[in-house]
Amino acid sequence: MAYQIDLSGRVAFVTGASSGLGAQFAKTLAAAGAGVVLAARRVERLKALRAEIEADGGDAHVVALDVTSPESIAAAVAHAETEMGGIDILVNNSGVSSTQKLTDVTPEDFDFVMDTNLRGAFFVAQAVGKRMIARSKGEAPGTFTGGRIVNVASMAGLRVLSQIGVYCVSKAAVVHMTRAMALEWGRYGINVNAICPGYIDTEINHHHWQTEGGKKLIQMLPRKRVGGVQDLDAVLMMLCANQSHFVNGAIIAADDGFGV
Repeated sequence: MAYQIDLSGRVAFVTGASSGLGAQFAKTLAAAGAGVVLAARRVERLKALRAEIEADGGDAHVVALDVTSPESIAAAVAHAETEMGGIDILVNNSGVSSTQKLTDVTPEDFDFVMDTNLRGAFFVAQAVGKRMIARSKGEAPGTFTGGRIVNVASMAGLRVLSQIGVYCVSKAAVVHMTRAMALEWGRYGINVNAICPGYIDTEINHHHWQTEGGKKLIQMLPRKRVGGVQDLDAVLMMLCANQSHFVNGAIIAADDGFGV
């Protein structure tokens, strides 16, 4: 028996969509029928992705977004709704990291990571969540069918890793943020869940896996491999599906067993 997830008629807002997981998430949602809002700072990269999605028969729109700026968040979400209608799905994916010992972390390093990974993720979710709640109360236009918010955390939020301590702290906070939002917003039909990816090969870190340090790390992994961006598609689609209304506050590890 075949099972298909159809997101036709849904609008999905994807942050950090200019590369890596964000770009893959956007393509996957578009292929399932969702209209996708591509949001990031690198607008030219977003335009190229929009062309790719449209060439495959999908529907995509580009908005500039700096998640560290409340003004940018408000403008991007408002613009997205004007162009495509109420947001049904948020994939909260923007993220950065820094590598150093905790004793070497400066206030600037700390703020760089936290402003994007935690503060930015929180206020993007808040902006979209407020609109979803208004729709559920009949205080905003649109037919409310149940919102889906997927926060992209990390297995580093569940298991501490050396040299990226501040990143680990930020993603652990995203995990707890997800649970808090699920608790408060579940009554409005909004499901908030998190994906905790393991080591994924993206264009940003691809070179690392070819180095001596990268190869050594791979040998320490349970199945001695890193994942590809497409390896998270199934988890994403499950959490965004109309049928996932009973999944709320879940923290799903997609790390090939690294956290076991």
